[in-house]
Amino acid sequence: MIPEISERALIFAPHGRDAEVAADMLAEAGIRAVVCATLEALVEGLVAGAGFAVLTEESLQTANLNPLASWIKSQSEWSDFPFILLTRRGVGVEFNPSANRLRNVLGNVTFLERPFHPTTFVSLAESALRGRRRQYEARARLEALRKSEQHYREAVEQLHREVEVRRRTEADVKASNDRFRAAIDAVQGILWTNDSEGRMEGEQPGWSALTGQTPDQYRGQGWASVIHPEDSGPTIEAWQRAVQERRTFVFEHRLRRYDGAWRNYAIRAVPIFDAEGELQEWVGIHTDITAQRAAEAALLKLNATLEERVAAAIAEREQAESQLLHAQKLDAIGQLTGGVAHDFNNLLTPIMGSLDLLRQRLPPDPKTQRTISIALQATARATTLVQRLLAFARRQDLQPRPVDIGGLLHGMEELLERSIGGLVTIATHVEEGLPAAQVDPNQLELALLNLCINARDAMPEGGSIRIDAVATNVEGKDGELAPGRYVCLRVEDSGAGMDEETLRRAAEPFFSTKGLGKGTGLGLSMVHGLAAQSGGALRLSSTPGRGTRAEIWLPVAAANFERAVPAVTHEDIPNPGGTILLTDDEELVRKGTAEMLEELGYSVVEAGSGAEALVILQKDGARIDALVTDFLMPGMNGASLAHEARAIVPHLPVLLITGYSNVADGLGADLPRLTKPFRQTELARQVARLIVGEPASPALADAH
Repeated sequence: MIPEISERALIFAPHGRDAEVAADMLAEAGIRAVVCATLEALVEGLVAGAGFAVLTEESLQTANLNPLASWIKSQSEWSDFPFILLTRRGVGVEFNPSANRLRNVLGNVTFLERPFHPTTFVSLAESALRGRRRQYEARARLEALRKSEQHYREAVEQLHREVEVRRRTEADVKASNDRFRAAIDAVQGILWTNDSEGRMEGEQPGWSALTGQTPDQYRGQGWASVIHPEDSGPTIEAWQRAVQERRTFVFEHRLRRYDGAWRNYAIRAVPIFDAEGELQEWVGIHTDITAQRAAEAALLKLNATLEERVAAAIAEREQAESQLLHAQKLDAIGQLTGGVAHDFNNLLTPIMGSLDLLRQRLPPDPKTQRTISIALQATARATTLVQRLLAFARRQDLQPRPVDIGGLLHGMEELLERSIGGLVTIATHVEEGLPAAQVDPNQLELALLNLCINARDAMPEGGSIRIDAVATNVEGKDGELAPGRYVCLRVEDSGAGMDEETLRRAAEPFFSTKGLGKGTGLGLSMVHGLAAQSGGALRLSSTPGRGTRAEIWLPVAAANFERAVPAVTHEDIPNPGGTILLTDDEELVRKGTAEMLEELGYSVVEAGSGAEALVILQKDGARIDALVTDFLMPGMNGASLAHEARAIVPHLPVLLITGYSNVADGLGADLPRLTKPFRQTELARQVARLIVGEPASPALADAH
């Protein structure tokens, strides 16, 4: 026997990469494998010798199995060649009708359902190889016994010819006993024998050790009493049929051991014929396959749970894709509205400034002044509308700082009560020890006011509003919220609620359910933009007939809040005079701002770009007292211009005019800012502070 041949694995898997993958797995386990391209090559390999074979179910479905079946039937009595069959449809008849046919053809076959774990496959391969080695050992011992028997017979014939018959009988009995004992020692299983009629007779030490039965208990068909009641009938029926047909018996059943435990066993029994072809006895073996079946069941369970996990992952991915599409939609709308709002800011700035100049220059005629006031009120409303558009687009110029939410709510109580009217009650609750939130307090007040007004409008016949402020932790990624600590402001009403379609579109700009002329549709859009731009989120939930809940999630501030210091008011704005370098690429805005500055008594030098302003500074920078520049300009923005200008004129005062939030971080973040559109008084105050050296406001956005 050559181990390289007798212990090798034969692989017949002509489809796909199954053969290559199986060979690699076996090679890693130290098992030599040979891939057979055809079924004929497999049979030739079996004839030459092998330890076990790995087959795929699909490779046998349409193949001619007669040569393989003939080789299996022609095996020696000691041989029960092991097969591992890879299947995709399970091993039960209800799932895989062809499994029973293949089991009958292959005999000693172990089914392994794909996909499988490499450890399971290698374990089955090693188990099959160990069984084959035990068969080789049994063969060697049986051959040795036969040779010993022949030598002994010849010696007896020479020494005791007169008692030849008796001595031959004794030798046969001894050889038979030795053969059984050797087989029991060599094979990992329980060996037993039955007579030609299928009855268990004589001493069966292996069976007695396994079941605890005495000879009187197992004699005849008594062995069936330890078979599981559900398996006993099918076992006896299949055994009797095999005895009648005098063919190999292969079966599985549950058996009660000597200790009362039920175990799964695979049974294989072969008929033994004499030289004349007469059936002498049956030799069978019970092999414990409990662990194998448990492994198969575990594998099936793993496959089942894998499908559930895959389904859950797909559902989660679909939800994430839906959220992404919605976010992309809002972002696209935000880009559009942000651009429109910026253009409106540039238009409103000269309009507002021109109206201020007209009010000062025209005679104090009441009718004229009233007309100008109406126009200024309209521009103020337009300014509010633009700010809401910028808030939704996340481009408003925010000034976030640590804010005491409890103090902010307390300060808004009177405003909220007046805004919602007498039919609606309002209650607030702030968690004790609530940390400060990082947010622009002015914009947050506006957001809360918007939410409460929306809640009021949803309750025309009255109701209640509850505002809660609590701190909470987000452990992992939660939608648009990054892990961290947050303050959650919850506004909940008892109103009519929203259906699913309305809730889905609620935060879209210009979407409103209030009817024509009753709302701009920008309230929730502004709240959404504020929360997102502040590093948090707006979350809405609603049930028709049961009210709506709006949650503003804001990140906890790194530092504690500071008590607000009352702002210093300037009833009479000083005019220190001086020369202002005014830079803006929009001529209409630049001309209007220049007129306002000249009206205030300043000399103005205009530049249409950052590059033009730098040229002016290089030529005549000594007479420039301050630089007033737009932030968003082509080629060079205002922050970069300020940096380059101070390289030419050190300590040059700079005021940024902007309607965007782009300067909140990075270059220019420390420069004072004036938010578009602005009134002449606002411009005067900021420029005066700039020139006289007072601490200028980082940004100015007075209510209009």
